[in-house]
Amino acid sequence: MSYTRLMYHIVFRTKRSIPALSVEHETSFYSYVWGIIKNKKSVLYRIGGMPDHVHILIDLHPSLSLSDFIREMKTATNGWLKDHHQEFPLFIGWGDGYAAFSYSLSEKDAIINYIINQKEHHKTVSFAEEYRQFIVANGCEVDERFFLND
Repeated sequence: MSYTRLMYHIVFRTKRSIPALSVEHETSFYSYVWGIIKNKKSVLYRIGGMPDHVHILIDLHPSLSLSDFIREMKTATNGWLKDHHQEFPLFIGWGDGYAAFSYSLSEKDAIINYIINQKEHHKTVSFAEEYRQFIVANGCEVDERFFLND
């Protein structure tokens, strides 16, 4: 028996940051994402976001690579969102890339609260500002040539 806790806070956005994830239908989208995560034998702690981006806090199953998981997640949700065009008419795809950082169990509640409060948070902070702060706070350098370009 192996013991792991691979907790990731993942953020990805819609192509060109188009506000395509309609608030009135986000619950059905989030339920679909939860199903993907469960099928991957992973644990969803929280999902939330805004019409132009998604935050997910998960415990990733140790048999999965993060990049494969995100690629499969984006592919599956891309198809689902396009199949539900009436509810998400502005969705044209996901933006290139993502941000994902690991956290300890002691940080879980703070991240959950951060995700819960996304709509309040974005009354004063744009996604670009938030994303840049998220990347820098986790010790990465933002490459302006590629930052939110797609």
